Amino acid sequence: MDTTSDQIADRLTTAFSTADHARARPWLWSTLLRLLSQGRPVTTGQLSAATDASREEVREALATLPDTEYDDAGRIVGSGLTLNPTPHRFEVDGRHLYTWCALDTLMFPAVLGRTAHVASPCHATGTLVQLTVEPDRITRVEPATAVVSLLVPDDVTFVRSSFCDQVHFFASAEATRPWLAEHPEATAVPVEQALALGLRFTTTLKDPDQDGCCC
Repeated sequence: MDTTSDQIADRLTTAFSTADHARARPWLWSTLLRLLSQGRPVTTGQLSAATDASREEVREALATLPDTEYDDAGRIVGSGLTLNPTPHRFEVDGRHLYTWCALDTLMFPAVLGRTAHVASPCHATGTLVQLTVEPDRITRVEPATAVVSLLVPDDVTFVRSSFCDQVHFFASAEATRPWLAEHPEATAVPVEQALALGLRFTTTLKDPDQDGCCC
């Protein structure tokens, strides 16, 4: 990573580590991602069984993750990785899922220990950005000039609105210029740099007892 990416990674880690929802990671959130990657809604009972925590402990931890998406039956359908359609398509093990932001698509293969096929339109031009992301590297980027926008929020209580909604794929650095002019606090980095930043950031999210496994 270059100095800018290092600084962004440090600032993101600090922001998320000091947030109220930090105590829900890694024991719950990484397990929740693995369960959601199966392509089905997740119950508190499943999370309790998978984490050896009581249902009350699970419910208390989920309460610190206010962006979590639920279906009409009260089952979890999204928390970074989601069953609900977004612009960021994320295919893993043949299952068609979605993520809240561009950086999620680069980070989650490392958390899941799985290769993902990603497709997301350029936020400015609509050009489709396509990637193949392995747990530790990217093996395909089209177009090769693709970049990711990043913004470090002051408050990450609501992760999706404060952070994810500003993290997009763009087909090129040139394509980011109008958007960056409207968001002077943001920056954009090449996809490979975004991956390096994301891999560093995932160390604060992963459960070492479940590294590389899948529920």
